[in-house]
Amino acid sequence: MGRGQRFQCARTEMQSPDDAMPETENSFENVMNPPEVVAVETERVSCDGGGGALGHPRVWYEMGDEDFVECGYCDRRFVRKGSPADPGA
Repeated sequence: MGRGQRFQCARTEMQSPDDAMPETENSFENVMNPPEVVAVETERVSCDGGGGALGHPRVWYEMGDEDFVECGYCDRRFVRKGSPADPGA
C-alpha cells in the first residue's frame, strides 16, 4: 500500500455465544465431565496423556487427603478405588 492510500474493512455481523454452540440436551454436562476417569489404589499417580505422539510430558501427582486428582495437561481424573469419587464403586 502506498502513501496516502486508504483501505476498506468488510463489516461482519457478530454472533451471539448461543449461536456459536449448537444446543444439545446435555451440553453443560459434557463440558464439566473429565475426559477419562482412572481408578487407582495408590495415592501417587503419574500421567503421560496416553503416551506416543499425542501424549504429554510425564507428570506425577499426589492425592493427599482428596479422593481424586486431575492431570493439569489432559484433565484425566485419577480416583481412589472404592471412594465416593469412584464411578465404579
